[in-house]
Amino acid sequence: MNAKALLCFTGLLIASPATFAQAGLPDSIKVPQGHKIAMETTGIGEITYECRDKANAAGQTEWTFVGPKAVLNDRSGKQVGTYFGPPATWQAKDGSRITATQLAVAPSSPGNLPYQLVKANPAEGQGAMTGVSYIQRVALKGGVAPSSECTAADKGKQEKVKYQADYIFWVSN
Repeated sequence: MNAKALLCFTGLLIASPATFAQAGLPDSIKVPQGHKIAMETTGIGEITYECRDKANAAGQTEWTFVGPKAVLNDRSGKQVGTYFGPPATWQAKDGSRITATQLAVAPSSPGNLPYQLVKANPAEGQGAMTGVSYIQRVALKGGVAPSSECTAADKGKQEKVKYQADYIFWVSN
């Protein structure tokens, strides 16, 4: 392989993570053109649910999402931040943090949270979260509401459900 071909091939390998991250995902959660990956993390933690009255359904109860709590690790397994809420907040170890507004969700596989795309609000503090425009939640394991009973007698009971998800942070080109 000549040097020019090798350089072109190397460029494809370097560029492929951003392209690959979008391949196979539902269109509704794809990041708009003009953005590139700034950081990839794996969130490992739990989501708290509480047995509460079902909205607009007198006498019925359901497990209601309370909030997440997770450690964010980089691809080598080193902790780079945390994720907690509400409101959904991603905080880097350098103290910079962002909240976001949900734009779309799409079903993933049974028993797992849905895919998600959020639009980041401007970062608080300078650091890793500065300039982040979108966050995708992909590669999901667990996190759905408990399968245990939630009756009127259980109201107020909380359960924590383990989950794992990749959070891909995007910035504008």
